[in-house]
Amino acid sequence: MRILRPVLGAAMAALAVIACTTPATPASAADAPYDVLVFSKTAGFRHDAIPVGIQTIRDLGAANNFTVTATEDAAAFTTGNLAQYEAVVFLNTTGDVLNASQQTAFESYIGSGRGYVGVHAAADTEYDWPFYGNLVGAWFASHPAIQQANMKVEDRGHAATAHLPQTWTRTDEWYNYRTNARSTAHVLATLDESSYSGGGMGADHPLSWCKGYSGGRSFYTGAGHTQASYAEPAFRAHLLGGIRYAAGRSKADCRPETGYTPLYNGSTAGWSQAGPGSFTNSDATLTSVGGMGLFWYNAKQFTNYSLKLDWKLAGDDNSGIFIGFPPSSDPWSAVDNGYEIQIDATDAVDRTTGAVYTFKSADIAARDAALNAPGEWNTYELLVEGERLQIFLNGVKINDFTNTNPVRSLAGHIGIQNHGTGDDASFRNIRIKELGTTPPPTGNTTVQAEAFSSANGVSPFTKAGANGGQTIGYIDPGDWAAYNGVDLTGVTSFTSRVVSGGAGGTIQVRTGSATGPVLGSVAVPNTGSWTTFANVTTALSGVPSGAQNLYLTFTGSGTGLFDVDDFTLVKGTGGGTGVGPVKGLAGKCLDVRNGATADGTQIQIYTCNGSTAQTWTVTPNSTIKALGKCLDVSGSGTADGTKIQLWTCNGTGAQNWAAQSDGSLRNPSSGKCLDVSGNTSADSTIVHLWTCNGAANQKWTLP
Repeated sequence: MRILRPVLGAAMAALAVIACTTPATPASAADAPYDVLVFSKTAGFRHDAIPVGIQTIRDLGAANNFTVTATEDAAAFTTGNLAQYEAVVFLNTTGDVLNASQQTAFESYIGSGRGYVGVHAAADTEYDWPFYGNLVGAWFASHPAIQQANMKVEDRGHAATAHLPQTWTRTDEWYNYRTNARSTAHVLATLDESSYSGGGMGADHPLSWCKGYSGGRSFYTGAGHTQASYAEPAFRAHLLGGIRYAAGRSKADCRPETGYTPLYNGSTAGWSQAGPGSFTNSDATLTSVGGMGLFWYNAKQFTNYSLKLDWKLAGDDNSGIFIGFPPSSDPWSAVDNGYEIQIDATDAVDRTTGAVYTFKSADIAARDAALNAPGEWNTYELLVEGERLQIFLNGVKINDFTNTNPVRSLAGHIGIQNHGTGDDASFRNIRIKELGTTPPPTGNTTVQAEAFSSANGVSPFTKAGANGGQTIGYIDPGDWAAYNGVDLTGVTSFTSRVVSGGAGGTIQVRTGSATGPVLGSVAVPNTGSWTTFANVTTALSGVPSGAQNLYLTFTGSGTGLFDVDDFTLVKGTGGGTGVGPVKGLAGKCLDVRNGATADGTQIQIYTCNGSTAQTWTVTPNSTIKALGKCLDVSGSGTADGTKIQLWTCNGTGAQNWAAQSDGSLRNPSSGKCLDVSGNTSADSTIVHLWTCNGAANQKWTLP
């Protein structure tokens, strides 16, 4: 980003921009040339739209720099022949269209990193080929008569759907599917069953989706039955975007996604503008105007969360996402107190797209491979777990940053920046998933199993009763899941929440790689059904200290062994005492007011300064001391709002504090939590006792 206020030095440059409206069709003129195979063999019902569909794809290719070969000859499916194509389109195929050797060649093709596009009846194909069923995402079940219906576009950042309105009304033959694709794919659009007759899937009826599978890419659309579909500009652009994604010319985050809450998807409720400039709000898109300012979400602060949002630059522009700053009407407060995740098509490596501005560059090679060019949408995921920030661009991890600055924190508000006139960027679909499971450093660590860094064989699976809404499923012998950067210091045992209606098997806990040393193994039984959860536990030995790459490897007999919901790394009892600051809301420190030592002195939060008034001695599940006295609940009270004070240590329950797995500090005697009054991070804000609620103003990081 560009320096506009030199007195702030490098930190000032941290605010960035948003602008640019969406073009009517995907920007693809700059695509490197590629080749597409269109396959339309049928062994069942034959759609009369196939010829016009082939011609449409030829026309799209001529206008968008790809060549098209059309065939109904399954003999084209050899390893050598398929190698020349970046994507294969199954255009209204039906029935069993490939023999065993042809299927094997196609599996190898996808495994080599190539792409698949399924159009409409591609889901009515190869029912006895499990690989294909997983690749397409769901098989056809039934359909009503052709009629008009409304499609709800969930993801308007993907090349196949970026040009569409939030509600896309059109006429087609609307499929019901045997399963819901959401558990294994990223849903782009769903059908509104209230808008037509004959829907059979209920409130969640996916119709178009994308996914990564077996090393390759898959895009499917249920539209495309009628000849008229292929004359619709919106459908043609939808099909083009799917082909570009499958061919690797447009990048997207196609990981399954559940459990997110919208912060902005057209409504700006809860948002405020700080500083000059503004954002227009049209077509559920925020576009920057002037600056330098910050549009920030003032309704809530966040501690442990996954934040996702779609963004687009018009050209060589500048913007950024700010996190971890206190509430303020001054946009420079975010610069001085928080962190910016930069968006800028150019600039130095520590201040271009994917960088934590001036603090840490992205992995530039990984970033460049994942980045869409100006004019196209990109998706960020900012995964905040305590003071660790992982940045994903279009589903690819490009940065991993840990805050070690005691006067800053990753906890706080979030915002998007309007950098100034001429810096044009746009934002869509800002959504958040609060995790609530990352503990302070002295506590046990609970990890949602589906939050893996990488994996082999397994996939997230949406399941009722699962913590966080998902498990990892499809576990077969030899599969594994990896979790990078897990702190194993002091860990002595492993507990996992599992479910199995199958044969069960074994979880092995390893470090370094899927074949690394085994720290411990635990058997997973048949728990009674695929909806009956149970906990399994094992001791660990030879556990290394510090941040490690942790691997869960799976063994057993047969397929579909079990699902893993989450797991907890348990630290040894009687852990050591910690000495240092206790950090809370917006990175502020727990502070003895004025450094006084008299009984009854008020406890507050204050900017961290390293003083003795902020130096606490924390004994796990016991006392928290400063200046020779104890953190105390006044009068052993239990009412919300009871004063928290400094008092001579006396061994009573009013002075006992227990760190919880959600980051809170609970006083067991009252059953209530240490809370920052009013969820306000201003210096001198008092802390008091309050009903535990998991909010950011009850999260604490202990020394």
